[in-house]
Amino acid sequence: MPNAVIAVPPASAREAEARFSDSFRFETDCWDVHDALSRPDPGFVLLDVRGPDLFAAGHVPGAVNLPHGKIVASKLAGWPDETIFVTYCAGPHCNGAARGAVRLARLSRPVKIMVGGLTGWIDEGFALERGQPGD
Repeated sequence: MPNAVIAVPPASAREAEARFSDSFRFETDCWDVHDALSRPDPGFVLLDVRGPDLFAAGHVPGAVNLPHGKIVASKLAGWPDETIFVTYCAGPHCNGAARGAVRLARLSRPVKIMVGGLTGWIDEGFALERGQPGD
């Protein structure tokens, strides 16, 4: 009797390549975000889509706090339409990043999710920033 891993055969190599290659259009990881943020122009805006209290307690340095429920056209007016957004939330147990990405996509904004969220950031050993901007 086969185990659960092999009970369903894997996709063909061609299908696997297409599926996994396509995922990079929708997501990025903490390491790549960290590397991009170390440059003068990372090419995207990093959105922490958690609430302000959680943001103040610790967030990715350089992130902008915009809770997913508050992502509306008027809040994005300061950024050109072609601005790429990368959303993150608490971590893999949280769907806030996806909720934010859906709202951005509905507003015709290019978006990716930072997989792993804050948990992934910490797991990579990267530092957090505390407080609100201007504190």
